[in-house]
Amino acid sequence: MSRSCRKIILRRINVKRIIVRRMANLRHCVHSFWSQIFGCCAGKSVRYRQLLPSSIPRSLSPPPTVYPSREPSGASCCCDHHEDSSDLVTLKISLLGDCQIGKTSFLAKYTGREKSRDLQEGLTHMDKTLCVKGARIAYTMWEVPGNDNQKQLPIACADSVAILFMFDLTSRCTLNSVITWYQEARKWNQSAILVIVGTKFDEFVQLPMDLQWTIANQARTYAKALNATLFFSSSTYNINVNKIFKFITAKIFNLPWSVERNLTIGEPIIDF
Repeated sequence: MSRSCRKIILRRINVKRIIVRRMANLRHCVHSFWSQIFGCCAGKSVRYRQLLPSSIPRSLSPPPTVYPSREPSGASCCCDHHEDSSDLVTLKISLLGDCQIGKTSFLAKYTGREKSRDLQEGLTHMDKTLCVKGARIAYTMWEVPGNDNQKQLPIACADSVAILFMFDLTSRCTLNSVITWYQEARKWNQSAILVIVGTKFDEFVQLPMDLQWTIANQARTYAKALNATLFFSSSTYNINVNKIFKFITAKIFNLPWSVERNLTIGEPIIDF
């Protein structure tokens, strides 16, 4: 066989290989596309994808659930109904933090209620009842106003099974206040489960990446120093709101459920 014929044959083989490779890539893309559509239609869990600023609709209502999570074994959804209260166990959770950081919106998203009840000394609270291993558990969640809180703290923190120290992820001064809130709360409660909650994650991801890293690193440092679990959340998009209370429920009742650690910048941090 002449050298020119051999070159022609080799060229044809290379062309066929290129065509086969491109067809395989095309089939892979089509398969991935249909798998994503099927997964959305079937309602299956999907991996969290970074919430980009362009994906946040300002004028449209947010989806009811963005970050799905698994229920703790033995805990069921809300069972608010009028029954005999003799088997109802009431547990208290306190929410502390500066003004305008989203405490009320956070509670409204979890309880499904838009209004809270006013208590003494300016305190407000919302309730939610759960069924845990056949028992009815009523969480009464006390929100302390961010200003003039010296009178409210002893009332709110006493006998609480969990304390949430909340801050705005887009405001570093509210993060710095977490230490002060912790020091004051510990005067009245030494045994509560401690959780640090960063709110407004949907706005936080629009910040420059280096600033996100700085805030996340500072929040993780505080959580480690206070021996608290850290969650980044968004009431608007229901990110980690339910998961925080599922975590608290699992800790209180020693249920076989644990959160997955997530330290990826640009995603809702969970650190413990």
